[in-house]
Amino acid sequence: MLKAFTRNYEDNSTDAGFQFTFYCDNCQDGYKSSFIESETYKRGKGLRGLAAGAGILGGLLGGKLSSIGYAAARGTDILSERFEGMSPEWQKEHEKAFELAQNEAGQHFHRCHSCHQYVCDDCFNEDEGLCVACAPRQEVYVSKARADAMKRNIDEAGESSTVWQGKIESKTTICSTCGKPAGNGKFCNNCGASMAMKICPQCGSKNAQTVRFCNNCGTNLTQPTVPTGKCTGCGFENAPGTKFCGNCGMKMS
Repeated sequence: MLKAFTRNYEDNSTDAGFQFTFYCDNCQDGYKSSFIESETYKRGKGLRGLAAGAGILGGLLGGKLSSIGYAAARGTDILSERFEGMSPEWQKEHEKAFELAQNEAGQHFHRCHSCHQYVCDDCFNEDEGLCVACAPRQEVYVSKARADAMKRNIDEAGESSTVWQGKIESKTTICSTCGKPAGNGKFCNNCGASMAMKICPQCGSKNAQTVRFCNNCGTNLTQPTVPTGKCTGCGFENAPGTKFCGNCGMKMS
Protein backbone atom coordinates (compact mmCIF):
# COMPACT_ATOMS: atom_id res chain seq x y z
CA MET A 1 0.00 0.00 0.00
CA LEU A 2 1.30 3.42 -0.94
CA LYS A 3 1.87 5.85 1.90
CA ALA A 4 2.14 9.53 1.03
CA PHE A 5 3.23 12.49 3.13
CA THR A 6 -0.23 13.88 2.32
CA ARG A 7 -3.51 12.14 1.51
CA ASN A 8 -4.33 14.90 -0.92
CA TYR A 9 -2.82 13.41 -4.03
CA GLU A 10 -3.79 11.71 -7.27
CA ASP A 11 -2.18 8.71 -8.88
CA ASN A 12 -1.92 9.30 -12.64
CA SER A 13 0.02 6.12 -13.34
CA THR A 14 -0.81 3.78 -16.18
CA ASP A 15 0.75 0.55 -17.36
CA ALA A 16 3.12 2.66 -19.45
CA GLY A 17 4.56 4.66 -16.58
CA PHE A 18 4.18 6.46 -13.31
CA GLN A 19 3.22 10.00 -12.39
CA PHE A 20 1.54 11.57 -9.36
CA THR A 21 -0.09 14.91 -8.58
CA PHE A 22 0.09 16.31 -5.06
CA TYR A 23 -2.34 19.04 -4.04
CA CYS A 24 -2.04 21.92 -1.61
CA ASP A 25 -4.54 21.53 1.24
CA ASN A 26 -5.17 25.29 1.23
CA CYS A 27 -5.43 26.50 -2.38
CA GLN A 28 -5.77 23.06 -4.02
CA ASP A 29 -3.12 23.89 -6.60
CA GLY A 30 -1.30 20.76 -7.67
CA TYR A 31 2.27 19.72 -8.34
CA LYS A 32 2.69 16.91 -10.87
CA SER A 33 5.79 14.79 -10.54
CA SER A 34 8.03 13.89 -13.46
CA PHE A 35 6.83 10.98 -15.58
CA ILE A 36 8.79 7.76 -15.12
CA GLU A 37 8.44 5.19 -17.87
CA SER A 38 7.80 1.61 -16.79
CA GLU A 39 10.63 -0.78 -17.56
CA THR A 40 8.13 -3.63 -17.46
CA TYR A 41 6.03 -1.92 -20.08
CA LYS A 42 9.02 -1.38 -22.30
CA ARG A 43 9.75 -5.08 -22.16
CA GLY A 44 6.20 -5.89 -23.11
CA LYS A 45 5.29 -7.32 -19.74
CA GLY A 46 3.04 -4.57 -18.54
CA LEU A 47 -0.60 -5.22 -18.53
CA ARG A 48 -1.40 -8.92 -17.99
CA GLY A 49 -5.08 -8.73 -18.30
CA LEU A 50 -7.99 -6.55 -19.09
CA ALA A 51 -9.21 -6.77 -15.50
CA ALA A 52 -6.81 -4.08 -14.43
CA GLY A 53 -9.71 -1.78 -13.47
CA ALA A 54 -11.78 0.97 -15.02
CA GLY A 55 -9.17 3.57 -14.10
CA ILE A 56 -6.47 2.19 -16.37
CA LEU A 57 -8.86 1.29 -19.17
CA GLY A 58 -10.47 4.70 -18.95
CA GLY A 59 -7.08 6.36 -19.03
CA LEU A 60 -6.26 4.55 -22.24
CA LEU A 61 -9.58 5.25 -23.94
CA GLY A 62 -10.31 8.71 -22.55
CA GLY A 63 -13.73 10.37 -22.53
CA LYS A 64 -16.50 9.38 -20.15
CA LEU A 65 -14.90 6.09 -19.26
CA SER A 66 -11.79 7.99 -18.28
CA SER A 67 -13.84 10.18 -15.94
CA ILE A 68 -15.39 7.12 -14.36
CA GLY A 69 -11.95 5.68 -13.90
CA TYR A 70 -10.70 8.88 -12.37
CA ALA A 71 -13.55 9.04 -9.87
CA ALA A 72 -13.04 5.41 -8.95
CA ALA A 73 -9.37 6.00 -8.39
CA ARG A 74 -9.85 8.33 -5.42
CA GLY A 75 -8.76 6.80 -2.17
CA THR A 76 -5.93 4.49 -1.21
CA ASP A 77 -8.04 1.35 -1.01
CA ILE A 78 -9.53 1.96 -4.41
CA LEU A 79 -6.09 2.64 -5.81
CA SER A 80 -4.98 -0.75 -4.60
CA GLU A 81 -7.86 -2.35 -6.45
CA ARG A 82 -7.20 -0.22 -9.49
CA PHE A 83 -3.84 -1.77 -10.12
CA GLU A 84 -4.80 -5.32 -9.36
CA GLY A 85 -3.73 -7.58 -12.19
CA MET A 86 -0.52 -5.69 -12.84
CA SER A 87 2.61 -7.77 -12.69
CA PRO A 88 4.66 -7.89 -9.45
CA GLU A 89 7.49 -6.22 -11.34
CA TRP A 90 5.23 -3.37 -12.29
CA GLN A 91 3.98 -3.05 -8.70
CA LYS A 92 7.54 -2.71 -7.43
CA GLU A 93 8.25 -0.06 -10.01
CA HIS A 94 5.08 1.70 -8.96
CA GLU A 95 6.07 1.86 -5.29
CA LYS A 96 9.57 3.00 -6.11
CA ALA A 97 8.28 5.67 -8.48
CA PHE A 98 5.89 6.86 -5.78
CA GLU A 99 8.75 7.34 -3.32
CA LEU A 100 10.71 9.30 -5.90
CA ALA A 101 7.67 11.41 -6.70
CA GLN A 102 7.18 12.21 -3.01
CA ASN A 103 10.78 13.25 -2.65
CA GLU A 104 10.40 15.49 -5.66
CA ALA A 105 7.08 17.03 -4.64
CA GLY A 106 7.95 17.27 -0.94
CA GLN A 107 10.40 20.06 -1.74
CA HIS A 108 7.45 22.24 -2.74
CA PHE A 109 5.23 21.55 0.28
CA HIS A 110 5.31 22.48 3.95
CA ARG A 111 3.51 21.05 6.94
CA CYS A 112 1.75 23.63 9.09
CA HIS A 113 2.58 23.12 12.78
CA SER A 114 -0.83 24.40 13.80
CA CYS A 115 -3.40 22.68 11.57
CA HIS A 116 -1.00 19.95 10.31
CA GLN A 117 -2.08 20.53 6.71
CA TYR A 118 0.37 20.31 3.82
CA VAL A 119 0.48 23.52 1.82
CA CYS A 120 2.46 24.81 -1.16
CA ASP A 121 5.14 27.50 -1.02
CA ASP A 122 2.65 30.26 -1.78
CA CYS A 123 0.40 29.23 1.10
CA PHE A 124 3.13 28.99 3.73
CA ASN A 125 4.23 31.84 6.02
CA GLU A 126 7.96 31.25 6.38
CA ASP A 127 8.33 33.82 9.15
CA GLU A 128 5.82 32.10 11.40
CA GLY A 129 6.28 28.52 10.26
CA LEU A 130 2.53 28.20 9.71
CA CYS A 131 0.21 28.13 6.74
CA VAL A 132 -1.34 31.42 5.67
CA ALA A 133 -4.75 30.22 6.86
CA CYS A 134 -3.41 30.02 10.43
CA ALA A 135 -0.97 32.95 10.17
CA PRO A 136 -1.67 35.31 7.25
CA ARG A 137 1.24 37.33 5.97
CA GLN A 138 1.04 40.79 7.54
CA GLU A 139 1.46 42.80 4.34
CA VAL A 140 -1.11 40.68 2.54
CA TYR A 141 -3.59 40.90 5.40
CA VAL A 142 -3.15 44.70 5.67
CA SER A 143 -3.63 45.14 1.92
CA LYS A 144 -6.75 43.01 1.96
CA ALA A 145 -8.15 44.93 4.96
CA ARG A 146 -7.53 48.22 3.17
CA ALA A 147 -9.16 46.94 -0.01
CA ASP A 148 -12.20 45.72 1.95
CA ALA A 149 -12.46 49.10 3.72
CA MET A 150 -12.22 50.92 0.39
CA LYS A 151 -15.01 48.82 -1.12
CA ARG A 152 -17.15 49.32 1.98
CA ASN A 153 -16.66 53.11 1.91
CA ILE A 154 -17.44 53.31 -1.80
CA ASP A 155 -20.61 51.26 -1.32
CA GLU A 156 -21.73 53.49 1.55
CA ALA A 157 -21.03 56.66 -0.45
CA GLY A 158 -22.89 55.25 -3.44
CA GLU A 159 -25.96 54.39 -1.38
CA SER A 160 -26.16 57.87 0.17
CA SER A 161 -25.51 59.85 -3.04
CA THR A 162 -28.32 61.44 -5.07
CA VAL A 163 -27.99 60.53 -8.71
CA TRP A 164 -31.14 62.14 -10.12
CA GLN A 165 -33.08 65.17 -8.84
CA GLY A 166 -35.86 65.45 -11.38
CA LYS A 167 -39.55 64.81 -10.78
CA ILE A 168 -41.18 61.65 -11.97
CA GLU A 169 -44.36 62.61 -13.72
CA SER A 170 -46.41 61.57 -16.70
CA LYS A 171 -47.75 64.12 -19.18
CA THR A 172 -50.64 63.29 -21.45
CA THR A 173 -51.98 65.76 -24.01
CA ILE A 174 -55.73 65.57 -24.38
CA CYS A 175 -57.20 66.53 -27.73
CA SER A 176 -59.59 69.48 -27.27
CA THR A 177 -61.70 68.24 -30.20
CA CYS A 178 -62.34 64.57 -29.33
CA GLY A 179 -61.29 64.60 -25.68
CA LYS A 180 -58.96 61.61 -26.02
CA PRO A 181 -55.16 61.32 -25.63
CA ALA A 182 -53.62 62.97 -28.65
CA GLY A 183 -50.02 61.70 -28.44
CA ASN A 184 -46.95 63.86 -28.98
CA GLY A 185 -47.42 64.77 -32.67
CA LYS A 186 -48.81 67.86 -34.36
CA PHE A 187 -52.12 66.12 -34.99
CA CYS A 188 -54.39 64.08 -32.71
CA ASN A 189 -53.76 60.34 -32.95
CA ASN A 190 -57.48 59.68 -32.60
CA CYS A 191 -59.29 62.26 -34.73
CA GLY A 192 -56.49 63.95 -36.66
CA ALA A 193 -57.29 67.45 -35.35
CA SER A 194 -54.44 69.93 -35.36
CA MET A 195 -52.70 70.22 -31.99
CA ALA A 196 -51.13 73.59 -32.87
CA MET A 197 -51.90 76.45 -30.47
CA LYS A 198 -54.03 79.42 -31.53
CA ILE A 199 -52.06 82.67 -31.36
CA CYS A 200 -53.90 85.73 -30.11
CA PRO A 201 -53.49 88.45 -32.74
CA GLN A 202 -53.72 91.09 -30.03
CA CYS A 203 -51.26 89.99 -27.35
CA GLY A 204 -49.55 87.00 -28.97
CA SER A 205 -50.53 84.52 -26.23
CA LYS A 206 -50.97 80.85 -27.12
CA ASN A 207 -54.46 79.40 -26.67
CA ALA A 208 -56.15 76.08 -27.31
CA GLN A 209 -57.79 75.64 -30.69
CA THR A 210 -61.29 75.41 -29.18
CA VAL A 211 -61.32 78.58 -27.03
CA ARG A 212 -63.24 81.57 -28.33
CA PHE A 213 -61.50 84.27 -26.36
CA CYS A 214 -57.85 84.79 -25.52
CA ASN A 215 -56.96 83.51 -22.06
CA ASN A 216 -54.64 86.48 -21.57
CA CYS A 217 -56.31 89.58 -22.99
CA GLY A 218 -59.87 88.42 -23.76
CA THR A 219 -59.67 89.19 -27.47
CA ASN A 220 -62.38 87.44 -29.49
CA LEU A 221 -60.53 84.73 -31.35
CA THR A 222 -63.49 83.80 -33.54
CA GLN A 223 -63.50 87.14 -35.38
CA PRO A 224 -61.61 87.38 -38.65
CA THR A 225 -58.18 88.67 -38.04
CA VAL A 226 -57.92 92.36 -38.81
CA PRO A 227 -54.38 93.46 -39.42
CA THR A 228 -53.33 96.11 -36.93
CA GLY A 229 -50.09 97.96 -36.45
CA LYS A 230 -49.79 97.31 -32.70
CA CYS A 231 -46.65 95.42 -31.80
CA THR A 232 -47.34 92.39 -29.59
CA GLY A 233 -43.85 92.69 -28.18
CA CYS A 234 -43.62 96.29 -27.00
CA GLY A 235 -47.14 97.63 -27.73
CA PHE A 236 -45.92 100.28 -30.15
CA GLU A 237 -48.56 101.43 -32.62
CA ASN A 238 -47.25 100.92 -36.13
CA ALA A 239 -49.04 101.58 -39.35
CA PRO A 240 -51.34 98.67 -40.44
CA GLY A 241 -49.52 96.24 -42.72
CA THR A 242 -46.13 96.89 -41.17
CA LYS A 243 -43.99 93.73 -41.25
CA PHE A 244 -41.58 94.69 -38.48
CA CYS A 245 -42.09 96.89 -35.45
CA GLY A 246 -40.58 100.33 -35.89
CA ASN A 247 -39.78 100.47 -32.17
CA CYS A 248 -38.30 97.04 -31.24
CA GLY A 249 -37.86 95.37 -34.65
CA MET A 250 -40.10 92.39 -33.78
CA LYS A 251 -41.76 90.62 -36.72
CA MET A 252 -45.44 91.58 -36.93
CA SER A 253 -47.89 88.70 -37.22
